Amino acid sequence: MAGHAETASKAAAAIDRARSQGRAALIAYLPAGYPSVEDSIAAGIAAARNGADLIEIGIPYSDPVMDGQVIQAATTEALAKGFHVSQVFDVVAGITSQTDAAVLVMTYWNPVVRMGVDEFSRRLAGAGGAGLITPDLIPDEAGEWMEASEKYGLDRVFLVAPSSTPERMQRTVDASRGFVYAVSIMGVTGARSSVSSAAKDVVSAAHGAGAERVCVGLGVSNAGQVREIAAYAEGVIVGTALVKALGDGGVDAVASLTKDLSTGLTRETGSTQEAGA
Repeated sequence: MAGHAETASKAAAAIDRARSQGRAALIAYLPAGYPSVEDSIAAGIAAARNGADLIEIGIPYSDPVMDGQVIQAATTEALAKGFHVSQVFDVVAGITSQTDAAVLVMTYWNPVVRMGVDEFSRRLAGAGGAGLITPDLIPDEAGEWMEASEKYGLDRVFLVAPSSTPERMQRTVDASRGFVYAVSIMGVTGARSSVSSAAKDVVSAAHGAGAERVCVGLGVSNAGQVREIAAYAEGVIVGTALVKALGDGGVDAVASLTKDLSTGLTRETGSTQEAGA
């Protein structure tokens, strides 16, 4: 996927910008509409201004199979306050108009299908969005999305996990554009005291399948864990810890946690050797 299609990728550009500064990229996850649409925009801007290179905006969903308690509670609250899917474009536009961060939307596939894949993609591109992260969509079933993402120049971020077979890994890497999302542990999201060593193996396998940019998510909550992952992955994704900070201390807490997390991004000299080498 290193060909011409990659040149227009906003996510790839943001990760490469970080790499040129000798560090991994920081990707901050925040749910749209939590605690309000305005607050989710302000939190995204605060994260981008305090060290996040990419912002991942989650669409609240009624049956979030992959999310842990903190994110579930936040999305349930957003839905209870009347959040509807089309408001995600307001959140994306609000952040992209104020920052240089690449802004991706993370969503289960059903809301996209309900709006219409082409319509959703058109509106996302119009809001300045970089692309979609689709946890429950596999490349084999993504024909319509592949087409729309090419049409509107959007990134396609698929997930790989410790359970991915070599065939599935190859297919996912080939279908992805922007970066590949490596899930470090099986199970739901949530802050954990230690990051699973499985993460390193997944990243290594993705690099082996030709992925140029692999970002690790699920379970990262502090600068020490960021540093651990930054040694072998191109990007580090933090969600639960930021959502908890937003709930407990508002936008200011998001700003200070992001700033703290970003201190772990710089790679130690000598630790930039290729994964799997």
